[in-house]
Amino acid sequence: MFDQPAPDLAASPAIPPDDEALLDAYSRAVIDVVDRVGPAVVRLDVKASGDRRHGGTGSGVIVAPDGLVLTNSHVVDGAARVNVSTVEGRSLVARVVGDDPDTDLALVRVDAPATLPAAPLGNSKLLRRGQLVIAIGNPLGFESTVTTGVVSALGRSLRARSGRLIDDVIQTDAALNPGNSGGPLVSSHGEVVGINTAVIMGAQGICFAVAANTASFVLGELVRHGRVRRAYIGVAAQQFTLSRRRRHAANLAQESAVMIATVEPGSPAERAGLMSGDIILALDGIAVTGADDLIRMLAGDKIGRTVEIEALHNGDRRMISLVPDERTHRG
Repeated sequence: MFDQPAPDLAASPAIPPDDEALLDAYSRAVIDVVDRVGPAVVRLDVKASGDRRHGGTGSGVIVAPDGLVLTNSHVVDGAARVNVSTVEGRSLVARVVGDDPDTDLALVRVDAPATLPAAPLGNSKLLRRGQLVIAIGNPLGFESTVTTGVVSALGRSLRARSGRLIDDVIQTDAALNPGNSGGPLVSSHGEVVGINTAVIMGAQGICFAVAANTASFVLGELVRHGRVRRAYIGVAAQQFTLSRRRRHAANLAQESAVMIATVEPGSPAERAGLMSGDIILALDGIAVTGADDLIRMLAGDKIGRTVEIEALHNGDRRMISLVPDERTHRG
């Protein structure tokens, strides 16, 4: 028995054929997304100026072929112009169309007439926990870096630099680092489902992206007005799935709504009697099925006029009238 050859402990076990096919399918999915969306991801460089002692670098994603680029507000950092570098090596100058510190989003437009590869914005409301997502960007200056992960959680809230809470934030474990900010979080279908915005330093695999539905709303406002004029009711809220029992008891058809996490003191919501734990079902008769719905409905035309909110309070449906204020940035 001592003459028999010892087993090769260093040799890796063979991958079962089924697992090998699965790994190949995963790789093909990621490669396909990177090939399609990668050319639309750009590097943004912001030069130092009198009011900014240091310049900065971040990422962005082209969302329209004529040169509209979505990125983070904290990347442009009050600049009027930025330099845009494409994957093909083109260097372009772009102006800042507008930025929205409340969602940490900004929009820039390339000055020169050009037709550029663009990535489509998807419907972030269709995301599910555990779904494959891909982050593309320029972490620490390493251009066109790709990382993968899953959607860890949905409906998170994240405090922006303006002091406001960004609602409907996506949590992912796709690795992000400084420089990834403003780059896209992409689904396996090749749609941008989020704009990467933040990491928790010192944590492993806790990263955040602003949902694409929120980004789509902000993009439209910035294109039309150069800023986002919002009505403010003073709640932090997240999407909430209504159980069958709760829907039956309240005679509801919709499957999801928005649960209030916190109510700001002195806000229109507090004055109207809304409380933490209340579930917002509709605003002015239109169903609210997610935080992005509420954000979109609280547009500038709601400021100063009475709106009707239908809510569940301790299981009972009730109508609440309130008058939204205009949301203002803290100084």
